[in-house]
Amino acid sequence: MVKMLFGEQECLINILDVGAIGMEGVDAPYDNLVKSGYARVVGFEPDVAGCEALNRKYGAPHVFLPYFVGDGKQATFYETNWALTGSLFKPNKPMLEKFQHLPELVTLKAEHEVATKRLDDIPEVEDIDFVKIDVQGSELAVFQGGERVLRNAILVQTEVEFVEIYEKQPLFADVDQLLRSYGYQFHTFDKLVGRCFKPLVSNNDIRQRLHQVLWTDAVYVKDWMRFDELSIDKLKKLAVLLHEIFCSYDLCHLVLQAIDARSNSDFAPCYLQILTFSTGKK
Repeated sequence: MVKMLFGEQECLINILDVGAIGMEGVDAPYDNLVKSGYARVVGFEPDVAGCEALNRKYGAPHVFLPYFVGDGKQATFYETNWALTGSLFKPNKPMLEKFQHLPELVTLKAEHEVATKRLDDIPEVEDIDFVKIDVQGSELAVFQGGERVLRNAILVQTEVEFVEIYEKQPLFADVDQLLRSYGYQFHTFDKLVGRCFKPLVSNNDIRQRLHQVLWTDAVYVKDWMRFDELSIDKLKKLAVLLHEIFCSYDLCHLVLQAIDARSNSDFAPCYLQILTFSTGKK
């Protein structure tokens, strides 16, 4: 809906996906923007077969590269029994064994020496608007090697852990501190994920938790107290992302107000009217 206010040419959003998922039947949160021609994706998936699948799925002008993104140094990749849980950090077996249905998903199979690349050193990564990252504990190293990218971006969605699923991995507090130093405000958590401590099970579902939270996706937005420092173009892209991907209608409206204050437009009242009409329909 928001992108209709601006027009396609003004809202081509550049998306960076670090740790993209090349699995059949798994959609990315930005897929609707891609299908409607409002987004271009640069992604990284170290698994060659998964990377090839992503390139077949999206095609040009989108590009996915088989790189390990990190601090630019040599590292050890810990291959696990499930491709989605492989990491540059070793699985923390004593921690995993405390919980239901975690060791079965994060069992170490092999170790591989790999080379990593810093985000800021990769030429395909240019002026990014939205950063999505899921690299099983290595998020902080990716961010530390991508200061240029993060200072230009306006929205970040990152997986974060609250306990050491992997040995000596950085946790939510570490990622939060770094992103705030780059001018971001915390916005929201996605679904909080956890497990029961063994031997208890909740509702006969070994994937459910009682209270212990283990990981989630955290969403950060450029500081809404300093929207005057962002260009009108960046603000328009931020509004589209907030509405289309996160359903953050209140913050989207705040962004539109910031645009109106500087461009003598009426996006915010039009948006509010559309929202009111949509919620009032039978």
